[in-house]
Amino acid sequence: MPQATLTRIVNFSASHRYFRPDWSDERNAATFGACAREHGHGHTYTCSVTVAGPLDPDTSMVMALGALDAILGDEVVEVLDHRHLNLDIPEFAYGETVPTGEALAVFVWQRVARRLPAGVRLRAVRIEEEPHLYAEYFGE
Repeated sequence: MPQATLTRIVNFSASHRYFRPDWSDERNAATFGACAREHGHGHTYTCSVTVAGPLDPDTSMVMALGALDAILGDEVVEVLDHRHLNLDIPEFAYGETVPTGEALAVFVWQRVARRLPAGVRLRAVRIEEEPHLYAEYFGE
């Protein structure tokens, strides 16, 4: 059975702050720069999710696009869109994981991977903050 990949891209807008409450203001500023400022800042993120698997002999699809769209709607857009990541997402609360692009890619991976149909695996998650800045996670 031929193997293929399928990538779907969704967008969400969110704000965040890079800050560790166990560090001094000076250390936060030195490590995170302007991203450590008190009120944070926002992005319109582009999230690319790539799944892989065998082509279904009846549909010639890795998985139904509508099913992938529903997963991304539930697990990415609904959860992250128009949120302050530090204040609204427990995993990124102050004192927990700093909401970097890298950490967001892992977060999305964990949420999406558990919802995929049998035989379909996650190949990559890419979180783009800006056209010239993105992070990718490959489940490693």
